[in-house]
Amino acid sequence: MLPYFTWHQISLGPITIQVWGLLVALGFAAGVVWAYIWARKYFLSEQVILDLALWTLIGGFVFARLFFVVFYSFDYFYQYPIDIFKIWLGGASSLGGFFGAGVAMYLFAKFRRFSWKELAPYVDILTFGLWLGWGIGRMGCFLIHDHPGRLSNFLLAVNFPAGARHDLGLYDSLLALCIFVFLLCLFKKIVKRGWGKVLFITFAMYALVRFWLDFLRAQDLPGADARYWLLTPMQWAILVGFGLLTFWLGWRKIGQSKNGEVA
Repeated sequence: MLPYFTWHQISLGPITIQVWGLLVALGFAAGVVWAYIWARKYFLSEQVILDLALWTLIGGFVFARLFFVVFYSFDYFYQYPIDIFKIWLGGASSLGGFFGAGVAMYLFAKFRRFSWKELAPYVDILTFGLWLGWGIGRMGCFLIHDHPGRLSNFLLAVNFPAGARHDLGLYDSLLALCIFVFLLCLFKKIVKRGWGKVLFITFAMYALVRFWLDFLRAQDLPGADARYWLLTPMQWAILVGFGLLTFWLGWRKIGQSKNGEVA
């Protein structure tokens, strides 16, 4: 069992740095640097990878905040709308961040006139860096313990003052870093089969584990994560995502069968 401690701020004279924000910034920087290095290995444009990273940062940040306001703390922000802009106080949704990053990539492709075939190598390499950055950033959540889970005596549970609990920030960080290590071992083999697969394989891995991890989130504490019909917003998004993917694959298979019959 892990000891309980918190590390919210770093004071440097008159300057106070929020540890969560610092880890998120370091995570983003590490992810971009990693993607930049791998873009050079595959003789891709460093400028495109940097531009795409900036677009996804902006899109992810905006939607992460928006989703948090709408789906997690709507009643509070309805009463105090000015607090929506107090981003230094924290409050972001990983679901919104993923959604916003996806929207940003789509808009980037449209404005730069990239086809999916042209954009896929950059998306895969940026995804590689994402999991490194996500693992570092989520460690910031662990240090401030803003995602406490259910009571537990599990080996990695944190011994909170009121009882040992799962810590979802730690688990999510470890999950992301495990995916990163997986890519360290298999990235080259995956992309040999075609660009674009890294994105879908790793997000499927993350979604499958994250769906079950969300059942470990606390429901007995003030400010517990919102639930809609027993599931978190992320769990609903995962179900919808896999449902749409299944429908698309089925539709594609039917289309291929019809083309085969015509041929």
